[in-house]
Amino acid sequence: MTRRPRRNHSPAFEAKVALAAIRGEKTLAELAEQFDVHPT
Repeated sequence: MTRRPRRNHSPAFEAKVALAAIRGEKTLAELAEQFDVHPT
């Protein structure tokens, strides 16, 4: 298993992901896959 370097996300990206999570239209797993982030 290869390990990716730690990524820093912009505040705008974090806000977009947070708003998508608050809407509740998709599960956390689906959002994680869509935005290419870890589900936790």
